[in-house]
Amino acid sequence: MVDMPFETYFDEMPCYVSVQDKDLKLVSANRRFREHFGDIEGRACYQVYKNMPEKCEVCPVERTFYDGKSHQSEEKVRCLDGREVSVIVYTTPIRDEDGNIEAVMEMSTDITDLKRLQSQLSESKRRYRMLFDEVPCFISIQDRDLNVIDANRLHRDTFGERYGGKCYELYKHRSEPCVPCIVQQTFEDGELHVHEEVVATRDDRKLNVLVQTAPLHDPDGNIESVIEISTDITPIRQLQTQLTNIGLLISSISHGVKGLLNGLDGGVYLVNSGMQNDNTKRIEQGWEIVLRNVSRIRSMVLDILYYAKDRELDYVSIDPADFVEAVRDVVQSRADDAGVELRFEANEACGEFQADRKALQATLVNILENSIDACRVDKKKNDHRVSMEFDANGRYVMIDVEDNGIGMDRETRDKAFSLFFSSKGSEGTGLGLFIADKIITSHGGTIHLESEAGNGSRFHIEIPRTPEAVQQETLVPEPVTAPAPIQE
Repeated sequence: MVDMPFETYFDEMPCYVSVQDKDLKLVSANRRFREHFGDIEGRACYQVYKNMPEKCEVCPVERTFYDGKSHQSEEKVRCLDGREVSVIVYTTPIRDEDGNIEAVMEMSTDITDLKRLQSQLSESKRRYRMLFDEVPCFISIQDRDLNVIDANRLHRDTFGERYGGKCYELYKHRSEPCVPCIVQQTFEDGELHVHEEVVATRDDRKLNVLVQTAPLHDPDGNIESVIEISTDITPIRQLQTQLTNIGLLISSISHGVKGLLNGLDGGVYLVNSGMQNDNTKRIEQGWEIVLRNVSRIRSMVLDILYYAKDRELDYVSIDPADFVEAVRDVVQSRADDAGVELRFEANEACGEFQADRKALQATLVNILENSIDACRVDKKKNDHRVSMEFDANGRYVMIDVEDNGIGMDRETRDKAFSLFFSSKGSEGTGLGLFIADKIITSHGGTIHLESEAGNGSRFHIEIPRTPEAVQQETLVPEPVTAPAPIQE
């Protein structure tokens, strides 16, 4: 029996203390140990508080006998009353006068309450993470350097999992912070901020999002990070677009309607005055004016119905050479005023194709005018040109519009086809390229933009040669919801 000179202290220690021999038999134990685990005489430690027939796989007492060092482990033991207690175990060697290890003291501290709190904390974290991940909007947490340090599942799935990356690189494809940056504003003033943005997903889809930021504080009240919550409002913007397009249509024809009514009044006046004076020539002149204006009103009303309602495209056969010249006639004066050379060409091998002539002409005019303006504002080059080429490849007609103007950076390219986005400031309406994209999509085609700042832009359009080719590609045309320019 190992001599225990301080038995009183040994018994009163507020933890489980036992002494074990090389066979892991309990040779001594304090009062607390005996009260909770019972008789120890001739029994091994694993039999007493583990109720096991053999020793534990990893035994700190056995390790201390082996290397003479103190060890620790975390265990679960069972008391006499059936309670399961979590303990943290520490061991230390007891040596004889010659320095040999004759026993090992094992001290076990009850950490059940601590483990319960840890379990509750772990469950709280799990539930927080589940709520964080399942929120149906994009959530990111950013540090002062605008690094994304955490993001929810929808954000990761949409923009990619890239912890530590800059937010503006991740979903804006920028090389520098946005202006304004509401995350930086929140770091500066600690206030909530709201802003609307257009972002690009990992697969280059464009989304309209409403962004909100809020500060996250450390225990001392300092702003540690900022949470950014972005809600996808793309469907709302699409609905607004449809309503806006109807409003734009009405606005664009209002002055035309006024002119037609004035013309109609003039014709009616001539007819009435001719009838009063029995002037046949005056009656014929007035009636001709009336018929002409009624015809124009009828055409205008049909245009309104065309764009205000979903309907099939008006496919007609188009000869590329004639079509190119018709488009040139529309934009030539604008190009001359800007000092831009036009180079239009239609490959003879292209052949006729079918499309909505009026809608396609509106598309190309919008793109060409955009290219002409890009050349006009470019002050770094002396000579500017805009080219348009028609070609064909199998079932597709290909149209390329290229300029050597000011070009676009990555962010501008990403937003180029968005409603009301314009890089021209007050000179632009933000409608031209948006309308162009919608019309090409309605034909079952695609439009791709290639551009670099300072190096011009290239629009590559592909549309099926015939409506049958659209069906073969299983593409459903999207109705055109934006008006083509009205010719007065």
